[in-house]
Amino acid sequence: MSNQNDKPWAGRFTEGTDAFVEAFTASVGFDKRLYRHDIAGSVAHARMLNKIGVLTNKECEAIINGLAELQIEIEQGQFAWSVALEDVHMNIEARLTDRIGDAGKKLHTGRSRNDQVATDIRLYLRDEIDTLLAELKRLQVGLVDLAEREVDTILPGFTHLQTAQPISFGHHMLAWFEMLKRDAERLRDCRVRVNRMPLGSAALAGTTYPIDRAYTAELLGFDGLCENSLDAVSDRDFAIEFVGAASLIMMHLSRFSEELILWSSAQFNFIDLGDKFCTGSSIMPQKKNPDVPELIRGKAGRIQGHWVALVTLMKGQPLAYNKDNQEDKEPLFDTIDNVRGSLKVFADMVPQMQVKREVMREAARRGFSTATDLADYLVVKGVPFREAHEIVGKAVRYGIDQGKDLAEMSLVELQKFSTVIDGDVFAVLTLEGSVSARNHIGGTAPAQVKAAIQRARQLLAG
Repeated sequence: MSNQNDKPWAGRFTEGTDAFVEAFTASVGFDKRLYRHDIAGSVAHARMLNKIGVLTNKECEAIINGLAELQIEIEQGQFAWSVALEDVHMNIEARLTDRIGDAGKKLHTGRSRNDQVATDIRLYLRDEIDTLLAELKRLQVGLVDLAEREVDTILPGFTHLQTAQPISFGHHMLAWFEMLKRDAERLRDCRVRVNRMPLGSAALAGTTYPIDRAYTAELLGFDGLCENSLDAVSDRDFAIEFVGAASLIMMHLSRFSEELILWSSAQFNFIDLGDKFCTGSSIMPQKKNPDVPELIRGKAGRIQGHWVALVTLMKGQPLAYNKDNQEDKEPLFDTIDNVRGSLKVFADMVPQMQVKREVMREAARRGFSTATDLADYLVVKGVPFREAHEIVGKAVRYGIDQGKDLAEMSLVELQKFSTVIDGDVFAVLTLEGSVSARNHIGGTAPAQVKAAIQRARQLLAG
């Protein structure tokens, strides 16, 4: 058993902590990554205590200088983390007291580890959201650049993974841009709720000291205060909300990954991923495996699992703080690490993707992708849509039997199915004609894709 006198809270106890329990309940192994934010929070708290007269100028200066030295020590790998001191907060406070003496013991006046950790997590998550937004933007820029290069590249659009209608490859890339745009909106919206300060709530009821929470919040860059002390220390809905937003990001990256996996296969052969994002086989020398997209597809389920874990963690807790909440950090940290990594590698990979334009075009040409255009043509000629649908279906059946796409049939062949078909039909049966005909906002016509690219660039520049 450890000596209870080693613990800042040991006064009430007569027996030391069991060694296994000590290790089992400690969080310093993973929460030490909060050190910068813990130190920043402590510096702001010390300045506030100095402002209200709890700390002298000399004591405040000693604390701030001592914490700055500790941060250097940690970043140089010279700080000895102790499991006996449980967490990042007590490790830093104990080391500070060793370094500067009794002034270090005054730092915790008017606060608790409950509001301290809630503050640290919010500061940390705020910074990580900003990093993720930067990576999202980098990926969006890559998508817009790729879309601009490939505005006139035609590939088959799919529903049910069956050839549906021809589309611009640039239009397809902008679909992913739109999804990421909403992901960024969700992160920014989440950040608003993250950026409220719990510090000053103490253990659960506030403190008797005349603290100035607004001053501390200003020092730390918070937009506002958590206005109920019980809520401030006990809820982690802001973290759950973040992981939910992260799950949606990963869902989008997973879907994108699935397309890249399919498209890079020999059966599709639409794209070639850069070698640095693929691996080979230990036994089959011809293989080039799309490991990065596959791994991201797998990580999406992992992050979604973290969201379930966190919402389940919170659902049964009474007010206020409970030790259960120690379990919030590992899922949160793992989510941040993996979403950041996934966005980074995607942003690196997309600009280097080689597009096989002729293969895409041939795939669009083979799959009767202009069948809807023929039906629309008949409707314009006065044929009711349902009748037009049946006529085109028969034409497609004939094309399958003859091994001909609609555009390859002669006028005589097409007129077997409807006498209203005339020579102008071939203008709508070409891939270019089909794509250009969708000339409205949100459509795949090259003119609309170029306009969408311009709107996207304006958004990214804002």
